[in-house]
Amino acid sequence: MIQAFDFFERLSANNNRPWFQEHKPEYDAIRAEWIEGMERLIPIVAAEWPRIRTVDARRATYRIYRDTRFSLDKTPYKTHIGTSLDPPELRGRHCGLYIEAGLSDGMTGVWGGIWCPASPDLRKLRQAIADNDDEFLAIVNDPALTDVYGTHMWGDTLKTAPKGFPKDHPMIQYLRLKELGKYCPVPRSLFASPDWPEALAERILPVIPLTEFIAYSLLED
Repeated sequence: MIQAFDFFERLSANNNRPWFQEHKPEYDAIRAEWIEGMERLIPIVAAEWPRIRTVDARRATYRIYRDTRFSLDKTPYKTHIGTSLDPPELRGRHCGLYIEAGLSDGMTGVWGGIWCPASPDLRKLRQAIADNDDEFLAIVNDPALTDVYGTHMWGDTLKTAPKGFPKDHPMIQYLRLKELGKYCPVPRSLFASPDWPEALAERILPVIPLTEFIAYSLLED
């Protein structure tokens, strides 16, 4: 899989349709190897988080074509490859796991959490954190998580307390988050190993309790 980075470097310097069409077989081979890797990774993670056991690796892997309609950057192709492993019951709610490899600064790695949640989901999650503070703190302070992902929570934050919560709420640092997740960068060298899917899976496992807390909170009546 390490050859993917060389391909994306060359694509970055030649991000146009003629060049990509000429080199598309090379990309197709990279994508096929990535999907095969995800097919090895998913069962390992699903053993700890059964919610994703039915995820189809091919369908969960994003296409290389960029949506340029609302972007100043009109280059047509992404210079990375990524897969979202979201529970089917939460499809479309940006909750789950994400794996990416490519050129984007600080983006080759694994994520777990919720991104750009809809307002009702964010309100529900904040209430779950407030109502289950001991459980939540035990998850985010678990050395199994912090040793791999650090103590920083990924995502933007409000400048003040969200509506319905006092500024001095004991969980305010988490209630101010507009997204909730953890990110673990991985070096390109990891992809040089034939066991790269298993190595990525091992990095994902520590964040599963957090993603399950989020999933359960959103699905709870």
